[in-house]
Amino acid sequence: MSFPHHRPRRLRTTPAMRRLTAEYRLAPADLILPAFIREGLSEPNPIASMPGVVQHTTDTLKRAAAEAVELGVGGIMLFGIPETRDAEGTASLDPDGVLNKAIRDVRAEVGDSLVVMSDVCLDEFTDHGHCGVLDSDGYVDNDATLEIYARMAVAQADAGAHVLGPSGMMDGQIGVIRQALEDAGHVNTAVVAYAAKYASAFYGPFREAVDSQLKGDRRTYQMDAANRREAIQEVELDLAEGADMVMVKPAMSYLDILADVAEISTVPVAAYQISGEYAMIEAAAANGWIDRRAAITESVLGIRRAGANMVLTYWASEIAGWLRES
Repeated sequence: MSFPHHRPRRLRTTPAMRRLTAEYRLAPADLILPAFIREGLSEPNPIASMPGVVQHTTDTLKRAAAEAVELGVGGIMLFGIPETRDAEGTASLDPDGVLNKAIRDVRAEVGDSLVVMSDVCLDEFTDHGHCGVLDSDGYVDNDATLEIYARMAVAQADAGAHVLGPSGMMDGQIGVIRQALEDAGHVNTAVVAYAAKYASAFYGPFREAVDSQLKGDRRTYQMDAANRREAIQEVELDLAEGADMVMVKPAMSYLDILADVAEISTVPVAAYQISGEYAMIEAAAANGWIDRRAAITESVLGIRRAGANMVLTYWASEIAGWLRES
C-alpha cells in the first residue's frame, strides 16, 4: 500500500521521535583524535591551514590526551615532527626521538584509559618527504623500507603504543610488522592497516602540519583515485597478513570505498577524515556559508553511516563535548 497508508514523515515529527528512530548515532568512543607533536617547541604552534589545530609541545599534548579521556574519546593517533631529518628517517628509531618519547609521555599521562595509537611511516622523518627510502633512481624502495618499518614498529611498541598505524602503503608492510612485533614479544600490540589509502589532493594541510619536505607526489605507492576494486584487494591482503583493524583514507571523498570495505571486512573498520576535508568545512563556516556545528556533525555521521566503526577526526574532542552537552 502507498499514500495515505504510508506516511514516512510520521517518524520525523519531533526531535524525540527522530532520536528514537535514528539508524546511526555518534558516540565519543567512536572517535580518534589525530595529534601532532613537534620537537623543540616551547609553545604550541598553530597550523594556519587547519584552524584550531596545533603542533603540540609535550605539555600541551599531554593535556590534550587527558582532555580526550575526560570527554570519553576512544583514541589518539600520534604524529611526530623531528628537528633533524635524513634520507632514511633514522630519527624514527631513536627511543628518545620525538614520536617515541611522545608515546611514553601520553601513556604515562593516561595509562590504558585512552587507546594510544602511533603513525608508523617515514614521511615526517625523511629529508625528501617520502614514506620510504629511495633507491638510486629516486624510486621508493619497498623492501628496504619494510626493514625500517619493522624496527620502527618495535620501537613504538617498546614505548607503549597500544595500536600501530602503518600508513606508508608499502606492499607487505602488515606481515613484516606483525612478525617483528611477535618476535619482540609484543603479541598484544594491535595493528590498524591503512589498507586503502589514496593519493589525494586533500592532504595539503597535513603537509603543513608535519612540515613535509616532499617534492613530487606519492602516486607510485598510494592508490589511484580512479580505482575501486583495487581497494578490496588491498584490504584482503592486509587481513591475510594479520591486520587487527583496517582503514580507508581519505573518508569523505571515498564513502563508496568505505562502504565496500565495511561490507567485506572481518575486523573493525576505521576511516580518516583528513586535513583537507577538515579545512574545507572550517573555511566555509568561517565565511558564513554553512552552519559549522551542523556540518561537522553531519560529515562525521555520514562516515559512520557508510560503515566506519571508528573515525579519525580533528574535531574528535570538540564533537565529544557536544555529545556530552546533549
